Amino acid sequence: MEKRPSLHPVIKSTRIVHLTSKAMFKKLLFTISVIFIAVAAKAQESPKIDSRIQKVVVFLNSAQITRVATANVAIGTSTLTFTSLSPGIDVQSIQVHANGEFTILSVKHELSFLNQQVKQKNIEDLQAQQKAIQDKIAAQNSLLDVDKEEEGMLQKNQVISGANVNLDVTKLQQALDFQTFRLTEIKKREQTVNAQIAALNTELQKYNRQIADVNKGNSTATSNILVTVSSKTALQSEFTLNYVVNNASWYPTYDIRAKNVNSPISIAYKANVTQQSGEDWKNIKLTLSTGNPTVSGSKPSLNPYFLNFGMYSAGQPGSITKVSGRLTSREDGLPIPGVTIKVKGTSIGATSDADGNYSIQIPPGNQILVYTYVGYQQEERSASSSIINLNLEANNTQLGEVVVTGYGTLEGKVAGLQTTKARLNGRDYAGGTMAVAVQQIENPTSIEFNIDNPYSIPSDGKQYLVEINQVDLPAAYQYYVAPKLSTDVFLTAQLTDWNKYNFLSGEANLFFEGTFIGKSLIDTRATTDTLNLSLGVDKNIVVTRTSQKDLTEKQTLGSSKKETKNWLIDVKNRKSQPVNLLVEDQVPVSQNSAIEVETQELTGGKLDKETGKVGWSFVLNPTEEKKLQLKYQVRYPKNQSVIVQ
Repeated sequence: MEKRPSLHPVIKSTRIVHLTSKAMFKKLLFTISVIFIAVAAKAQESPKIDSRIQKVVVFLNSAQITRVATANVAIGTSTLTFTSLSPGIDVQSIQVHANGEFTILSVKHELSFLNQQVKQKNIEDLQAQQKAIQDKIAAQNSLLDVDKEEEGMLQKNQVISGANVNLDVTKLQQALDFQTFRLTEIKKREQTVNAQIAALNTELQKYNRQIADVNKGNSTATSNILVTVSSKTALQSEFTLNYVVNNASWYPTYDIRAKNVNSPISIAYKANVTQQSGEDWKNIKLTLSTGNPTVSGSKPSLNPYFLNFGMYSAGQPGSITKVSGRLTSREDGLPIPGVTIKVKGTSIGATSDADGNYSIQIPPGNQILVYTYVGYQQEERSASSSIINLNLEANNTQLGEVVVTGYGTLEGKVAGLQTTKARLNGRDYAGGTMAVAVQQIENPTSIEFNIDNPYSIPSDGKQYLVEINQVDLPAAYQYYVAPKLSTDVFLTAQLTDWNKYNFLSGEANLFFEGTFIGKSLIDTRATTDTLNLSLGVDKNIVVTRTSQKDLTEKQTLGSSKKETKNWLIDVKNRKSQPVNLLVEDQVPVSQNSAIEVETQELTGGKLDKETGKVGWSFVLNPTEEKKLQLKYQVRYPKNQSVIVQ
């Protein structure tokens, strides 16, 4: 009987296929779920939004940035991320405005270290040229290595004769000649190669400095502002972001020009603007404000002024009107150009030159100088000396090491910057002024100068000059001399009704009769309606002050001493035109009833009894000479000591 075939194998195979299909279906469902979750998560991610700078208000020690951006707002609650902002944002100053039927729930700030700022194209070009020079140095070093190897082989294979060696003089001479020839050629080539390496190292240092200078404005971090919104409908809206950055400032400088003593004064009002906020200001509306958000807005409180025995006065410091010096790097002693020097609490500022030298005008009082430069620690010094030299300490987090190699290694820290020509608004600019239209707005606590034309200021820490205003003012000219302090005669100009121009205190470059004659200071802290400007020294008016010894006496009578001083002031005009001259001197003022001062001769001068100042004001014709006499007597107890000058 024939055996029937079994059906079990077929059934078993069918079950395997069924189970496999079920596993594949589960796997497919899992994959679809993962994809769905990923898509949903992607949909819920914060949209990244690029914004552009529309306007910048630069204060004396900070700046307010206004950015605008268009963003899509989804239904429900979502978060919009505005990226690539300055890392130095003052978080408390952030403001966000938008139009549309939705609600801004919250605003948050965060730093981002993932999106490094894109380097400028010129940095890449500089680095390419730097790499080419480094490759040339490496090639020259390879030639030196080859020469060293050959020189070593020649020295090891010298012919040495012994007692049992037959010496072939001809071959020896040929060997010595060959060795001398090759060693001479090697030394010549080493000298040439070393000279080429030295020249390449010099060129490489230039590129290292230039790259370091441009990189000073770059930051390794950016900043994001996260705005959470809630909307019932999907829509598109324009957002406006406002925030303050601290790494920005401006200070005023002036050009004062006078053709002669009969012409009006021409004053060019300029702003030195600098910023290192981490974001470039490209073709933006620029506003300069005299406000300073970093200064406390709280009014001061006057505390009681108590007196007691044993208290003393330290006296007034000497009068310092200018401080100069040289700024160098503490690490290598190299000069540092481009350092900003400011009088603390004022708008007065200056910048060090290519050799690290600087000078800054100082207003009266106990002043503090602040020295700031990117890559170096900020320094403060009291302006108690007319010369202040500083070695600035590098900030290692900002200033990198630069090493170049050759036949012998050169190492050093890059300090300073290269003098470069900036390009602003499509025009070359190298330290001159850029005349722009300016609108002046007076606020309750500050003045704003709105620059009409778009302006560009990179985030490189350099000074960029913009002209705010230029005015011609009628002036009353007068020459002034205080021969007790100095026999130099200064030309001064008195300007009236100057308050309407809203000048700030600052340094002034002086030009008289077409010639640069030095620097002066516009000090606007005076409350008078007349602004006094010093226009420099005129050597064509000669003044001397001498003591008349035959008329100076010192006597002791009874319990008192009498001391008489007699001074002769001689003034001569060597100019071809008459001059209006004010001469000031002084007699001592007694603060003790036991000391008596008697004025005996003033030659027509006017005496202020409270201050002791004596003034002579007169017109001195060409080649005219005038003599003034100042004589006074001081009487005091003979057992006391009084210094009479």
